[in-house]
Amino acid sequence: MLLTITTTATPATDLGFLLHKHPDRAQSFEQSFGTAHVFYPEATDERCTAALMLEVDPRSLLRSRTSVNTPDFALAQYVNDRPFATSSLFTVALGRVFGSALKGRCDARPELARTPIPLTLSLPAVPCRGGADRARALFAPLGWRVEAEPVPLDPGLPGWGDSHYLSLTLTGTMPLSEALSHLYVLLPAMDGAKHYWVDETEVDKLLRAGGAVDEDGGGRPGWLAGHPERGWITRRYLNRRDRYVRTALARLAEADDRTGDEEADDPAVEDAVAVPAPEERGPSLAEQRAGAVLAVLSAERATSVIDLGCGPGALLDRLVRDHTLERITGVDVSTVSLERAHRRVCRGCHPDGRGRHRPLFAAGDGAREDGRPARPELLVGSVVYRDARFAGHDAAVLMEVVEHLDPSRLPAMEESVFGAAQPRVVVVTTPNAEYNRHYEGLPEGALRHDDHRFEWTRAEFTAWAEGVAERRGYRVRFLPVGPEHPETGAPTQMGVFTR
Repeated sequence: MLLTITTTATPATDLGFLLHKHPDRAQSFEQSFGTAHVFYPEATDERCTAALMLEVDPRSLLRSRTSVNTPDFALAQYVNDRPFATSSLFTVALGRVFGSALKGRCDARPELARTPIPLTLSLPAVPCRGGADRARALFAPLGWRVEAEPVPLDPGLPGWGDSHYLSLTLTGTMPLSEALSHLYVLLPAMDGAKHYWVDETEVDKLLRAGGAVDEDGGGRPGWLAGHPERGWITRRYLNRRDRYVRTALARLAEADDRTGDEEADDPAVEDAVAVPAPEERGPSLAEQRAGAVLAVLSAERATSVIDLGCGPGALLDRLVRDHTLERITGVDVSTVSLERAHRRVCRGCHPDGRGRHRPLFAAGDGAREDGRPARPELLVGSVVYRDARFAGHDAAVLMEVVEHLDPSRLPAMEESVFGAAQPRVVVVTTPNAEYNRHYEGLPEGALRHDDHRFEWTRAEFTAWAEGVAERRGYRVRFLPVGPEHPETGAPTQMGVFTR
């Protein structure tokens, strides 16, 4: 695996200060899976090139692996593309060998670390099944001029076609730390697989490299928060681990000053590659959606509400301000989301000894002295399983939830909510697929969110909702949410079921 970094800044040998590696020396750094070498093929005042070469030892890699997810074919553990194609192995070595440069530290020349310099980064073999178009979509928004050439399977046999590897060259002007952070995040995302187990620490690594978290843990906007492909990048970097993906996207949205709190918690917004149409400016769609749900609950005179799929608590935060509600329950499958919901809606509660709020799962705290309703009871649970704790509420809300379920699980959700729990009122909101054409940058047929399993047209939602109502003894009416277009309707469609 090879990366070359070339600059023509004056003097170009300042690259050695930035990388903390002297141009006159060749250095080697042992890794658990091989050896990383740093050397300078050229080093003059006019032009300087640093090379990072990683030699992978398949035997060392196999000994160091703790995952049981190894190929059954024994020879495949030794004969594969890892010694040659840039992958997560390479980014691990990049982070260890150029760690100070990646963090933007240069004690000898601190001003130099913040200075944009002309750079050319070259990688001869980068796995990217999306091809050159995907590479351009990832790097071009960050200011790079991208040259991506497919690598043929066999140059001597052109009839075999191209592989899914690219010869990638990036040219641009920016601080070196920023350039390295782009590689650190985007290379494993392009590969789509990591050689080590992904856990919650990967979220912090992603956010730090993406510029969304400072060294002291504070949040700030960075290149990843504003990237049009941030949902795709986050999901691939975190090995499609939904729990961590949701956490990372929520934190990215919080760090992005251009995104309001409510919009940040809207899964249909935080991961969409679409840009809102001009008529959607003003109150965010998430704010309009939550307001519509609250208006329905008020009109139906609900005194107890269960928010099924509450996520990090965007709707719960509004429900606790309603003094007419005597009981509020939030349910989600993600404990991370519930912890965030607890911190959000239980402001003023006593933190534990480490300064953090105690998680509030499966138990409420009782009424508050200021007359506000009891803090929500937060439950770990799934809407597709019958649960006795869901019963006894006037109203149930599934706000942007059903589209995250596999279609085969919809009957189970129907039985759990409409058959077993049987609230007097059920409010369901879901995206209107017909409206997607108004989102710039959203390809035809694409979904607004990577985790959506489907998105219904108005006719499809109507057919499903009327079928549920007929089978379960409810009546249903339909309301638009957001600006209506005469041909495609509103961006969100709402069904209000009454028993």
